[in-house]
Amino acid sequence: MDGSSRRIRTPRIKRLLDVFGAVLCLVGLSPVLLAVAALVALRLGRPVLFRQERPGLDGKAFTILKFRSMLPVDTARGIETDAQRLTRFGAALRASSLDELPSLWNILRGDMSFVGPRPSLCRYLDLYTPEESRRHEVRPGLTGLAQVRGRNALPWPDRLRSDVEYVDRLSLRLDAAILVRTIGVVLRREGINTPGHVSSDIFQGTTLEREPNR
Repeated sequence: MDGSSRRIRTPRIKRLLDVFGAVLCLVGLSPVLLAVAALVALRLGRPVLFRQERPGLDGKAFTILKFRSMLPVDTARGIETDAQRLTRFGAALRASSLDELPSLWNILRGDMSFVGPRPSLCRYLDLYTPEESRRHEVRPGLTGLAQVRGRNALPWPDRLRSDVEYVDRLSLRLDAAILVRTIGVVLRREGINTPGHVSSDIFQGTTLEREPNR
């Protein structure tokens, strides 16, 4: 099979595997989902789910779902920054990656895949170079090549290069290898945050001059 045929077939098979895997996980992990939801409601209050617009395939926005891991902003109590809002429970939720479980619904819907570039923020779209924007040629993933290479501890240029490399190397074999490596990353709790930050640092662009988007 030539390369072009492989790239046509792989996304179709990948999507079928995503649907099967998402259904299996949602059913099998339903007791965990319910338990975490109850703990979030008890420790952090409602709403239990965090919703945010993220760019997906071809840069089209979708609403990502996660379990909340932060307290709401409360200026009266001096709770304003991310560091102040992130509780010990929320940090543990992130470290275990249990906060990502509701994103299984995004995979089932077709917003995401199990493996692909992590969905970043919509405000970053205008900051990417044309090459970096290629990360949106595939569905974003629950995990990806950048995640198994350092996650949030990886500098932004390296993360984005890994995302584009994934697009170029797209295959089911690569997906399987990333999923296996992800288990070790999660168990070792590696790269949860950028040094000096409670999660990831802010992307400000990799070059100072860019052609305006058309």
